[in-house]
Amino acid sequence: MKSPWNILLVTPLFLLLPLRTSASPASDDSPSTRNPNGHTCLACVAVVSVIEQLAQVHNSTVETSMERLCSYLPEKLFLKTTCYLVIEMFGPDIIKLLSTDMNADVVCHTLKFCKQDPGQPLCHLYPLPKEPWKFTLEKARQIVKKSPALKYSRSSADICSLPFLAKICQKIKLAIKNSVPFKDVDSDKYSVFPTLRGYHWRGRDCNDSNKMAYPGRRPDNWDAHEDSNCNGIWGVDPKDGIPYEKKFCEGSQPRGIILLGDSAGAHFHISPEWITASQMSLKSFINLPTALTNELNWPQISGATGFLDSISGIKENSIYLRLRKRNHCNHRDYQNISRNGASSQNLDRFIESLSRDPLLDHPAIIIYAMIGNDVCNGKADPVPEMTTPKKLYSSVMKTLKYLNSHLPNGSHVILYGLPNGTFLWDNLHNRYYPLGQLNKDVTYAHFYSFLNCLQVSPCHSWMSSNKTLRNLTSERAKQLSNTLKNIATSQKFMNFDLFYADFDFQEVTEEWQKRGGEPWQLIEPVDGFHPNEVALLLLADRLWKKVELHWPQVLGKENPFNPQIEQVFGDQGGH
Repeated sequence: MKSPWNILLVTPLFLLLPLRTSASPASDDSPSTRNPNGHTCLACVAVVSVIEQLAQVHNSTVETSMERLCSYLPEKLFLKTTCYLVIEMFGPDIIKLLSTDMNADVVCHTLKFCKQDPGQPLCHLYPLPKEPWKFTLEKARQIVKKSPALKYSRSSADICSLPFLAKICQKIKLAIKNSVPFKDVDSDKYSVFPTLRGYHWRGRDCNDSNKMAYPGRRPDNWDAHEDSNCNGIWGVDPKDGIPYEKKFCEGSQPRGIILLGDSAGAHFHISPEWITASQMSLKSFINLPTALTNELNWPQISGATGFLDSISGIKENSIYLRLRKRNHCNHRDYQNISRNGASSQNLDRFIESLSRDPLLDHPAIIIYAMIGNDVCNGKADPVPEMTTPKKLYSSVMKTLKYLNSHLPNGSHVILYGLPNGTFLWDNLHNRYYPLGQLNKDVTYAHFYSFLNCLQVSPCHSWMSSNKTLRNLTSERAKQLSNTLKNIATSQKFMNFDLFYADFDFQEVTEEWQKRGGEPWQLIEPVDGFHPNEVALLLLADRLWKKVELHWPQVLGKENPFNPQIEQVFGDQGGH
């Protein structure tokens, strides 16, 4: 018989799969051998912390705060139902432990979601109890020693082996692994469904029963009878019998934007409201189902391919929206081929999800932006896992050769450099982490140490108190950027020209400060690592201006017929 714990974990299936492809490269290539349940421990400490802090904020009992948390969750993906099942199973133990002033670390170790392996350090987020750890833990274990919940397996490894889940699991895993839409009737790599690699990631399909109709293709017979490239421009002008696509788009040099990126390019984002008790309300989790089915990424508002209005309030737009504004014939021609944990060393596993036919499609602008995972990993000793300049050269050349055989002639490729990540520690280490703001007891330095101990950090080498390690990492990042620059200046390809652009985070920081902002406000507050939406849009602005100044041919001409397109086709079917 399956344990109740495994049956329980079936319900939030979409919650589990994104965690398997977390922003840390270690989860993709080489999971920690010391603590494979590091993410489970991290999740437990976060949830118990929220329960405890909700009780504190609302001056309520622990039981009431658990009920409150579940009431906030949406019904979609059975999230609310699952929450109540978790309460039923583990709630009594959590109530007993928190009522005796045990903190989240002690609770999660007692309930065996966290563990300290022999000879390994104790991983904890909060300050250690005043009494010795072993004494405190034994005291806590005595409190719940007769609990039936302790006999349930904490492993979720066999969830997808359940017969009724095997098929759906496999399809979702393949969609995430291969970076192609889960729902795609005609198998053209475009979808009418937003998430699970749908049109949040690449332009929405306008005919999911015809694999020859998709964003970015050259129009079939000038789209006189139907929209074959999904830009919303089709039909014939009754005044003169000329197809609108020919009239408005011929000679306008249409082109798409394609990002080859990692979690930063996909805009990895965990809302701080999800873990901040003082900010939590019924509205906090409205977007949680969407986020989970997008692998905790928000490509629809990213710097490269975002098409929705920014929720950050700044005026800058994504590269795609600027291309569309420049030429409305570019409508819906975007692809975000990014993946959590992606690097130069594993791009070959999903680059085939790129959709471009060298004969049938318009040229494209490709931005190669593997900005972190070649120097970032969660290993206890991260340095041996870093990509060397030699390995980077080999893998990037392999990628460029692939692109040369798949891109239409007249395309452009921009190689994006790596940042100097010492910015993270310098600007965040002494600030309070969201879970530590209420009681002023957890800084980002504590949070980074916790992640590193669990070996689940997205970047141990920059998110570290070890200054020598941080500087060494920045030096390697600089070497890799120089390798990319050398490739861009020395290599030639038949179907595209090649450029290099620095990752101008220092300039972006200065621009943000001119507007009255603080540097730390440019980093995702929950993971303390990724550039947030503001930073991504400011980086996009810097890149656009550089291209416009130095390589204007990359962007194509401004289409003088844009007003007429708007007059006839409005928003061109939207996104």
